[in-house]
Amino acid sequence: MLKPLLLILVCLTLLGLSLRLFYNGWRQNGTERVLQRLNQGQPQLSSEAPRWARLERAFLRAGLGRPTDRLGVWLLLWAFGVLLGFVLGKWLGLLLFMVLPPLALRLYVSWRYQRRLRRMIEQLPSLLDHTVRSLKSGRTLADAVLGAIEASEDPLKNAMGRVQRNVQLGVSLADAVSDLAELYERDELRLFALGLRVNHRYGGNASELLENLIKMIRERDQASRQLRAMTGETRVTAWVLGVLPVSLAGYFLISNPKYLIAMWNDHSGQLMLATAFGLQVFGCLLLWRMLRSL
Repeated sequence: MLKPLLLILVCLTLLGLSLRLFYNGWRQNGTERVLQRLNQGQPQLSSEAPRWARLERAFLRAGLGRPTDRLGVWLLLWAFGVLLGFVLGKWLGLLLFMVLPPLALRLYVSWRYQRRLRRMIEQLPSLLDHTVRSLKSGRTLADAVLGAIEASEDPLKNAMGRVQRNVQLGVSLADAVSDLAELYERDELRLFALGLRVNHRYGGNASELLENLIKMIRERDQASRQLRAMTGETRVTAWVLGVLPVSLAGYFLISNPKYLIAMWNDHSGQLMLATAFGLQVFGCLLLWRMLRSL
């Protein structure tokens, strides 16, 4: 009797949420939509709770937009998954559905951010080279940088769009690039912002400064590639250690499914499986942190 009541409660909650979203979208006029598009990606005062600030920052750096726009829907789906896990697997299923979705989301956002940032740093020397050539043709530094942003490709162009919007709103180019560097927390972007700030305050040969920055970025990239090649064996070992327990469990499940099913149906067996899963997650996180330090 409890399971049908839980499913009915979840269905009614989803129906109520969908009706509320439809009503809010129907009442929203065209002016509000335009203002939201103009303000998207801009630094602004927010009345939201500070606990969501880090979540929005992580999604913005990964290029996934603002998560709070659909946060209620995702939380409701997570709650539905937790209830479904409790119905199907009792307390073990409840624990799995409570831990796995946030962990998977955290790993996905971090992986997407690192991949996007690596691609941006690879494209940055081309943007700086385009800026240097524009400076030597007689353009100002701000026009050269904005023109180079227009000529670049995604994801750097999408990220640098934040700089363009800030400059169009009246922010100086050095402050706009500093804001971008603090968002992505990368030394190359910080050095770019520092060079623009020094040139803006004291003057000097901007093209020579940017050429030296291009050389430094390429040398850092070459050193990073050499380090990855030297630590390749360590990374492969970490992957093997992380995948081996899961592979063995899958092999036992295929070759002798009664063995694991008997453990699943026994209380002590469920405790052992939950402990093994927790140790596996802890070990994978530890290996991941070790790999990030390389």
